[in-house]
Amino acid sequence: MFRHGLLWSLIVMMIFSSCGGRAQEIVLVSNKASAYKIVIPAEPSAIEQKSAKVLQTYIQRITGVELPVVRGDAGAGNAALYLGHTRKGDAMHPGKLPAEGWLLQTQGTNLVLMGGSGKGLVYGVYTLLEKIGCRKLANIPAYTPELTTLKIPVLKEEGKPQFEYREVYYPACADAEYLEWHQLQKFDDLWGLWGHSYFKLVPFHIYFKNHPEYYALVKGKRQPSQLCLSNDEVYKIVVADLKSRMADNPDAIYWSVSQNDDIGYCECDKCKGVNDEQGSPAGSLIKFVNRVAGNFPDKKITTLAYAYTHKAPKNLKPASNVYIFLSNIEAYRDKPLKDEGSAGQFRTDLKAWAGLTPNIFVWDYITQFTNYLAPFPNFHTLQPNIQYMRDNGVKGIFAQGSGDTYGEWAELRCYVEGKLLEDGNADVKKLTEEFMTGYYGAKAGKYLTDYLNLLQDRMIASHKKLDIYGNPVNEWKSYLTPELLDQYSQLFDKAEAAVEGNATLQKRVMKARLPLEYTVLQQARFYGIEKHGVFMKNDNGGWTVKPRFEDKVTRFVANCKEAGVTEMSEGGPNPDKYLAEWQLIFSGGVTPSKAVGATVILQQPFAEDYPAKGNGTLTDGNPGYADFSYNWLCFYGVPMVATVDMGKVQSVKTVKMHFLDDPRHWIFLPVKVTVEVSDDGSKYKVLQELSPAEGDEHYEVTIKDVIAKGSANARYIRVTATPPVTLPAWRFSPAKKPMIACDELYLQ
Repeated sequence: MFRHGLLWSLIVMMIFSSCGGRAQEIVLVSNKASAYKIVIPAEPSAIEQKSAKVLQTYIQRITGVELPVVRGDAGAGNAALYLGHTRKGDAMHPGKLPAEGWLLQTQGTNLVLMGGSGKGLVYGVYTLLEKIGCRKLANIPAYTPELTTLKIPVLKEEGKPQFEYREVYYPACADAEYLEWHQLQKFDDLWGLWGHSYFKLVPFHIYFKNHPEYYALVKGKRQPSQLCLSNDEVYKIVVADLKSRMADNPDAIYWSVSQNDDIGYCECDKCKGVNDEQGSPAGSLIKFVNRVAGNFPDKKITTLAYAYTHKAPKNLKPASNVYIFLSNIEAYRDKPLKDEGSAGQFRTDLKAWAGLTPNIFVWDYITQFTNYLAPFPNFHTLQPNIQYMRDNGVKGIFAQGSGDTYGEWAELRCYVEGKLLEDGNADVKKLTEEFMTGYYGAKAGKYLTDYLNLLQDRMIASHKKLDIYGNPVNEWKSYLTPELLDQYSQLFDKAEAAVEGNATLQKRVMKARLPLEYTVLQQARFYGIEKHGVFMKNDNGGWTVKPRFEDKVTRFVANCKEAGVTEMSEGGPNPDKYLAEWQLIFSGGVTPSKAVGATVILQQPFAEDYPAKGNGTLTDGNPGYADFSYNWLCFYGVPMVATVDMGKVQSVKTVKMHFLDDPRHWIFLPVKVTVEVSDDGSKYKVLQELSPAEGDEHYEVTIKDVIAKGSANARYIRVTATPPVTLPAWRFSPAKKPMIACDELYLQ
C-alpha cells in the first residue's frame, strides 16, 4: 500500500509540473529580496486599496521587504499577487463570489486573491496571513514571524463567514483590525437602533403623562413597561422616529423594533385578541413589526423573541425583511444546547420560528453576568452550541460576553468563539493550545491549559448546573472547594514563575488569575467567621479581620483596574465600589450573638436555587450583603417560620435580623414579622410584632434592619416572616411570586 501511494504521489506531481506549474509553491521573498508586485485594478475600490496596504505592510514586517503596489495588470510582470477585480482575477474566476466571501488560488508563479461584496477581500488577505504564520490573538499587535525567505503554499480555496451576522462581545472587539482579522462584526457598525428599543422610539418621559393609552394595559392599569401595539398613534410615532433616524444614519443595515427589558405586555382587547389567536404575545408583536417594516422594504427590521415573546405565533409569518432575534437566556451552560434540559424551550422555539421565517439570529450568552470575573467553565459547549445553531438555520449569533469590561478568560473566549463563528468545525483543542502558547508563552501556557482543563473536568464531574446568573460562592461544595482552589492556585504559581522577568507576560498571567482571587474573596464573605472566612478570633474572645486580608483586597482591586475591569457584573459596581463594599465589611466587624451555631428548624423549605448554608445560614454569624444569591436564606411564595434552639434557657432582650429588599429580583420585605419565645418549645409567647414592608415603587437594593425588643428567658426563639400575598402592580409578573430573604437571627 505504501509503494502504491508513493507512486501515485509522484504521478500527481508530474501532472502538475507539466501544466504550467499550477501546483507550484511561490517563493515570494528569498534572502530578503523579491521580484513580486501586488497588483490591484487600474481603478481600485477603497477595499482593494486597503487590502493591498494590509498585505504589503505584513509582508514587510515578516521579511523586511516592501513589495510595490501597482495599478492595472499591465504592470504585473511575471511575478504578482493579484488582489480584487484585476483582469487576471476576473478571467480566472468570472463568477460572482458570495457576500463577504474570498478566494485564494495559486496559478503558476502568481497568486490570485479575490473577494465578494463587503469585506470579503480583506478577510481573504488575513486568511492568507494566517497561512504564512501570522496571528492576531487579542487587541494587541499581531504576531508575525521573522523570515528571510517567505513561501506561499499551493492554494485553491474559497471561503466565507458561515453566518450573516457574527459578534463576540468582549474588549478585544474594540480593535478594528481584530474584527476584520477574525471576520467579526460590531452592532455599533450595523445597527441604527439596537436591542431593547420601545423606550427609545416612544419615550416614556415625553408621552406617558398625556397619552397613557400609548403604553401597556397591565391588570387594568396603563404602565410604561411596554407599548400598546394596537394603537395607531404608536405605529405612526414609531415610523416617524425611524424615518428620522434612518435619514441621519443611511448606511445602517438593521433597525431594532423590540420590547423593553421588562415585563408587563399589553392586555387591551385588541392586543389580547391577536395574542389569543396566535397563542403567544409574539402575535401582537409580529403584527406590529410587520406593519412597521412595510414602510422600509430596503432595511432589515429586527425584533426580539425574548422573555414573554419567546414563543412563536401559530401562523403569523414575519415579513421578508423582518429578522427574529431569539434569546436562549433560560438555558444552563454545563451541557450543550442540544442536550441541556433547560434549553428544551429554546429548541422548541427555534424550530417554531424557523417554520415561519428563514431570518433568525440568536442572542447567545457565554459568561456569568452576575460575576464577570467568576470561573465559568463552559468551553466544552462553545463549539456544539454554534454547530447546533448553524445546523438549525440560524443566520447570525450575538455571543454576549463581558462587553467592554475585562471578564474571565476574555481574550481566550473571544479568540475561540470568533474562530468558531468563522468555521464551526475548527479544531478547538488546537486553537486553545495555539492561543495559550502564543499569548502566555509556552511554559506558562501549559500550566494555564492544565488549570483550564482541571476546572472544566471538576465542573462536569460535579453535575452542577452552570448558570449565567450564578455565583462562585455557591460552588463551595462542587468545583470551587477550598481544596480545589488550592490546586488551581498551585498551577498559577507555576505559570507566574515561568514568566518571571517578562513584564508583558506577567501582566497577562495576572489578569488570568483574577477570577481565582475573586472567588477566594467572595467565598471569604460567605465563610465569615469560619476557617476560610475574612474574620478570625482575637485574644479578647471577639473577632477581627485576618492579617494582611485588607492588603489582599487592595491589591486585587489595583490589579482589576490594571486589567481593564470597569464592572464586576452586568450593571454592577466598578472596582472602587467593590473596594468600598469590603471596607464596610471590615469596619462593620462581627455582630455578637448568642445564636451562633445554634440549631434552626424551618417549617417551610427555603428556595432550593439559593441554598447558602441551608438552615444554618440564619445562625452562622455572617451577615448578608447586596447579592441575594449567597448569605441569604430565601423563601419563595411561602413564609419563613424559623425556630432557633439555643440549647438552654438564656436571657433574651433583643432579636435582630436583616431582610433584603431587591425588587429587580422579585425580593420584597415581609409584610409582618412576629417574634415569639419559649422555654420548652411547646408554649410560645409573642415578644413583638413588626411591619417592615414598604410599598413605594423602587429598584434599589436595600437591607432593612428588623429588631424586636423585650425581656424574656427562653431557649427557643421563633420568627415568622410573612411575605406579600401578591406582587405589586409596578413589578407584576404572572410567572413570579414574592420572595423574602433573611440573613441572620442575632440574639442578644
